[in-house]
Amino acid sequence: MSSGTDATPASDFPPDTPPSTSAADDDLGVSDSDDDDAPQDHHTHSSSSLPDRWHVLGLGQAMVDFSGMVDDEFLERLGLEKGTRKVVNHEERGRVLRAMDGCSYKAAAGGSLSNTLVALARLGGQPIGGPSLNVAMAGSVGSDPLGGFYRSKLQRANVNFLSAPVDDGTTGTVIVLTTPDAQRTMLAYQGMSSRVNYDPCLASLISKTSILIVEGYLFEFPDTIKTIAMACEEARRCGALVAITASDVTCIERHYDDFWDIMANYADIIFANSDEARTFCHFSSKESPISATRYLSHFVPFVSVTDGPKGSYIGVKGEAVYIPPSPCVPVDTCGAGDAYASGILYGLLRGASDLRDMGALASKVASVVVAQQGTRLRVQDAVKLAKSFAFHQKSSAVWSDVGSDQISSL
Repeated sequence: MSSGTDATPASDFPPDTPPSTSAADDDLGVSDSDDDDAPQDHHTHSSSSLPDRWHVLGLGQAMVDFSGMVDDEFLERLGLEKGTRKVVNHEERGRVLRAMDGCSYKAAAGGSLSNTLVALARLGGQPIGGPSLNVAMAGSVGSDPLGGFYRSKLQRANVNFLSAPVDDGTTGTVIVLTTPDAQRTMLAYQGMSSRVNYDPCLASLISKTSILIVEGYLFEFPDTIKTIAMACEEARRCGALVAITASDVTCIERHYDDFWDIMANYADIIFANSDEARTFCHFSSKESPISATRYLSHFVPFVSVTDGPKGSYIGVKGEAVYIPPSPCVPVDTCGAGDAYASGILYGLLRGASDLRDMGALASKVASVVVAQQGTRLRVQDAVKLAKSFAFHQKSSAVWSDVGSDQISSL
């Protein structure tokens, strides 16, 4: 869930487009102003000057977040249960947005995967320890203004959204209503985000990619699972690494076999928190995260498991390395795992000398995000983090641990 400096306030919306049913569809004119993104534009690519290769390509859900503060009476009036997440249809979304007319709310290009990609692009936004990183995302948005808004916001953060809009399609949204007691009620409208198709364009992008990272939430949709399998097959054929994010315990439980089919056959890297890792292993909550990390590393070459304020683990070949937490005063833990994953990817791409160096960077990135309001790593913090780690591109022992013939060329 995106918030803070990456969000567009309601005051930036044109006055003749209130958050109504039509505003949620074809008539919403959305500003893409973003003060935090502006200093980042060191190597923004136009459509006519895209790079020959991508360091990382993300495949995930593209959804616009609407977030606002409401009171309990607002939720009661709409018949919403506080603190829950609910999938809504087109009409329900319009009803809630109409009720928000006059409320203070913000819009942002949201999603767990986009948080990771933006953080990675900001870490690699300058040629520190290597060339600037080329980061892209593929997914599905509609041809409506919200689709353009999503693309524009990522572009300003140096993440190129490369999938063409779906004609007459509606972009997915998540409405997040926060009450004074800090509880969040979430309403998700999937729109086009649940329909990610494998086509020649996606195949071409994967063939030019060093690391393909797939968002676990995509496993919720049967047709999209087919796309994931074909994308991973193409990545493997072209020598790209495949990374999978676990995303959610309930998602793993519902699609356990599908996850394992992809992980066992294609995954080089898996990102999970301790609960998700235990779920993959069918371990009880009493089992330690290090046990789950070791177990998973027998099947996936590189395993990253976070355990909140207790630290994290990196698993390789049946062994696990403990990474101490980076100290901070927590403000908002939402997005910590997304930030951690960006640090791991950055470390891989910059040639971290050992697993502990890589984990230390990831832990520091996560701690910086946890110590702020909002889920996105800020530009100025990313530059400081990149400068503080003297990474080099020279191949080291960690590459052989990951076990890919191509990883030394990243």
